[in-house]
Amino acid sequence: MRPTLVAERRRRHTLYFLEWAAAQRPVHLDTDVDMTRVQAHRAAARENGRRYSVVSYLLYAAGRVLDRHPEANAVMAPGWPGPFRRPRIVLFDGVTAKLALDRPVEGERTVLSALVPGLEAASLREIQERIDRYRGEQAADLPEFKGVRMLGRLPVPLGRAAFAAALRDPRRRPAVFGTVSVSSLGHRTVDGFHSAGGTAVTLCAGRVVDRAVVRDGVVVPAPMMRLGLTFDHRVIDGAAAADVLSDLHDTLEGFDDGTRAQGPGPDPREADRDPRPLGGLEQSTR
Repeated sequence: MRPTLVAERRRRHTLYFLEWAAAQRPVHLDTDVDMTRVQAHRAAARENGRRYSVVSYLLYAAGRVLDRHPEANAVMAPGWPGPFRRPRIVLFDGVTAKLALDRPVEGERTVLSALVPGLEAASLREIQERIDRYRGEQAADLPEFKGVRMLGRLPVPLGRAAFAAALRDPRRRPAVFGTVSVSSLGHRTVDGFHSAGGTAVTLCAGRVVDRAVVRDGVVVPAPMMRLGLTFDHRVIDGAAAADVLSDLHDTLEGFDDGTRAQGPGPDPREADRDPRPLGGLEQSTR
């Protein structure tokens, strides 16, 4: 039986990205998060007719945490390493997630990236509404993914040139790649994984599953989620990345203090949040 040679089009944007991302120096960390409070909040919201995905809580936490750790909301400026270039880091003043989506493109399974900006101030409801926009089977036809469709049609030399041009100015990076990457495989039997998403920090969420934990000396079941964090060692060091992961852990485990009875209503911890609306937008979600 002779092998079949197929011209790859639908994944060209991914291949261009991987060529570019090869310059990263990824290091991997992970932790287990007790999702008891998150799951309680989700259940209360369902009783009030509103659905929240686990990814929405992770995005909510990521926005607050990276706002508290601006050194991790950054990227290495283009040109490094080079014989005449000094290393420079670009710090961003807002948090934009690049959310990995598993969606069909022209009938074939493909990874798309949706941007969710303004996470440092967005409410959980606003985040979920953004995610819901991408839930349909026709998500790949949305105007946000026009660039992806174009890269699949261009000749390879032009596609590479267009991809590089979009990343040349680091100030445009949030509108192209976001400032933090988020992926979830929790809809499958995946406990943990790591990936490098082209940002200083990439978050990878596994499934939420009941596991034995010790509370007050007693072994009890609790809904646990493995959370992976991959960081670009060119941008931040391990101690800073560990601080980010610890803050994410604590933010998720402490979510919804005193608000569960209110279901999906206003979160009193958001009373002093920035009222600016989310900006424009350029995985399977649970």
